[in-house]
Parts: sequence; C-alpha cells; structure tokens
Amino acid sequence: MLLEIKNLKVKFGDKEILKGVNFNIKPKEKVVLLGPNGSGKTVLAQVIAGNRKYKINQGKIVFSHKDISNLSPEKITKMGISLAWQAPPKIPGVKFQDFLSKISKSKIINDIENFDLKISSILENELNTNISGGEKKISELLQAIVLKPKLAIFDEIDSGLDMKNLKRVCQLIEKELLKKGAATLFITHNGHILNYFKPDKTLVMVDGKIICQSKNYQQILKTIKKYGYEKCKKCQFSSNRP
Repeated sequence: MLLEIKNLKVKFGDKEILKGVNFNIKPKEKVVLLGPNGSGKTVLAQVIAGNRKYKINQGKIVFSHKDISNLSPEKITKMGISLAWQAPPKIPGVKFQDFLSKISKSKIINDIENFDLKISSILENELNTNISGGEKKISELLQAIVLKPKLAIFDEIDSGLDMKNLKRVCQLIEKELLKKGAATLFITHNGHILNYFKPDKTLVMVDGKIICQSKNYQQILKTIKKYGYEKCKKCQFSSNRP
C-alpha cells in the first residue's frame, strides 16, 4: 500500500472530529472522498499533510511503509505527498512565480499555457493575493503538481470553477500526475470532479467516519443525489472495511 489510515481518531480542542477512520490507497490509485460539509474531510486531508493543530488521539498514518503520524509537513512533502487545500495562506512579498520556481521539481509552465489556463495574471502576484476564485484554484493546483508527488490530495478542487475551467484543470491533472504514476485523493462535496475521472474507489464520510467504500461510484452518486448522505449508512453498497 502507498497510504494506510488505521483507526484514526483526531481532536481539535475538546471536539473529536475524526472518529476511527480506516482506508488505504494503492500506488497509482484514483480515490474520491465524498461527504457533506462539516463531515471531517478537510481535517483528514490536513492531518495526512502534517497539520498538527489537530491532535491524533488514536491510530496512525502510514505512507510508503513509514509511520508519518508525527512528522512535520515539510518532511511529509519531501516523502511525496502534496496537498492542494481549500484556503492556502496569503504570503505578502513573495511572487507566485518565484515560489513555484523554488519548490518545483519540474518545468510545467509551458504545458499549463497549452491547456489555455490563463496564469500570466497570477504569476506576478504575491502568493495567493488579489486573485479570483478560479485563479485561486489554478494556484492550488500548480502548487501541488510541481512537487511531482507520489500522492496528490485535492481538497474541493472542483468547487468554484465553471465546467470549462474544471475540464482544463482535470486534463492537466491527467497529464502531469495520473499519466506519470501518481496516486490521487479527490475530496469533494458536490462530486463534479467525477464528470472527468472514473475513480478506482469511492469513499463516503459522514460525521467523522468512513461509512461507505465502493468501486461503484455511479451508484453512490445516484444514492446521494436522490436521498442525501444519510441514506449511505443503510445502502447495500455500504462497507466500513478498510
């Protein structure tokens, strides 16, 4: 396995947010994590990436056969995990293009322009500053893929993009990550990303737990759209096995 999450319980302050999460990701696997707002999806992504403002009370995170539960974000990134997160911090005084050059393991700017993603307007900007919602998504994507990760985690990459730009973003992910052997974890509330990727495995998180795991993403989407996430708890495809 590339990533193994074992009985992970996480608190923020006195509140337990993750309540015994179990799942795994194989090398090159495409995994989608669906769930309503407030279910713990973003916290899970942050904990995997090393954000220790959340306290791991139980369980562990294993990446490439090494326990990374207590490693810093810098060490986790160097091991091969990148995260495109919902609210990247603004960093005044640092140009976006300088930041990309500093962290990049590849030169992909020309490839990005070929996908007609208008990035010239943000390259000269200070990092994550004075950009639109769509430009912010492009910024998140670039910061994740230039690291050439073994596992790329995208937190709501399909939120705030129109379908045209979402398609372009997905084409870039396909070219720069999937075709180069990276595993991916797409975290989404609305499921729009599934219009472009057929996942190998789909997970559903509700109230801090993975309540469903299935290869049949179409059935899961159909159930959620018709009945909402609560129906997943009773669905015939529901499984809590890792």
